[in-house]
Amino acid sequence: MGPKALSQVLRQVSFVNNDKNLLVGIGTDDDAAVYKLDDNKALIQTVDFFTPVVDDPYIYGQIAAANSLSDVYAMGGKPILAMNIVGFPECLDQELLVQIIQGGVDKTLEAGASLVGGHTVKDDEPKYGLAVTGLVHPDQIITNSTAKPNDKLILTKPLGTGIMIAAIKGGLEKGNTENPAVRSMMELNDKAIEVFNKFKINSCTDITGFGLIGHLTEIMKASNIQISIDTKMVPIFNKVIEYAEMGLYPKGGDSNRKNYQDLVNTKDNVDQVIEDILYDPQTSGGLLLSVSEDVSKEVLNMLHSLGIEDAAIIGEVNKGKKEIILS
Repeated sequence: MGPKALSQVLRQVSFVNNDKNLLVGIGTDDDAAVYKLDDNKALIQTVDFFTPVVDDPYIYGQIAAANSLSDVYAMGGKPILAMNIVGFPECLDQELLVQIIQGGVDKTLEAGASLVGGHTVKDDEPKYGLAVTGLVHPDQIITNSTAKPNDKLILTKPLGTGIMIAAIKGGLEKGNTENPAVRSMMELNDKAIEVFNKFKINSCTDITGFGLIGHLTEIMKASNIQISIDTKMVPIFNKVIEYAEMGLYPKGGDSNRKNYQDLVNTKDNVDQVIEDILYDPQTSGGLLLSVSEDVSKEVLNMLHSLGIEDAAIIGEVNKGKKEIILS
């Protein structure tokens, strides 16, 4: 069962919540749950895991961990604890699992958190990820439901990791740190927190399996707004367009298109391949920030100064019919 199917199932389940301390739950498809502990602290809880995206087990472990940790950053918080979630076949050398978990440990430590155990089951193929706990001040929680008309949308990492992973698995690209997309997937989204501390960020989400369009849809629905995207401004990894033109495209992209295309208004000037990339499922993608137009250029300049060189303003939030306009 894929994440979209699970989401549909959960919508049919009755969740009765009378706990006033549950600040963010399942209602808005946010990146993580948030529970208030006291007036100064709230707990962030999230979980994510997936099958290998590269052959190198250590790199795979780092990517999976960075992807899991990202949800905490998207909520404006700081990770403090993580626990392994592992599925591993008996037929594989256990040393591979050691390297996968070592990658997860090292990435968790880089985030300033502690990896404190976890759970392992036998499985037909490897799966790895983390359950992550973070902290945030209750007044500083950032959700996907508070984007405001006239906001500018800033994306911090290029798109195309799903297509690049397909190219890696097809032997057309290297799945190591020579590949910019692999390096990007290994990078934490922690630097953006410095921007959160200086500027008012109205809304935020991280771009992962639902692709840019899917996560824009979540913001659009939760915030009750319209979104316009200038596709020429969207950063894309080198060679991704070429591979997409070759037809190298993951099934997840087709699923995302099927699930979200009814809410998308694509203008005639948008190339089909570029639109495909906007549906491409991302692994450990960047953050999408919704910020006031007045400070958008300052936010972008600060992101660049922090080394997030590919960050770009890709669109804006509008009043009107709930749809995503691609031009």
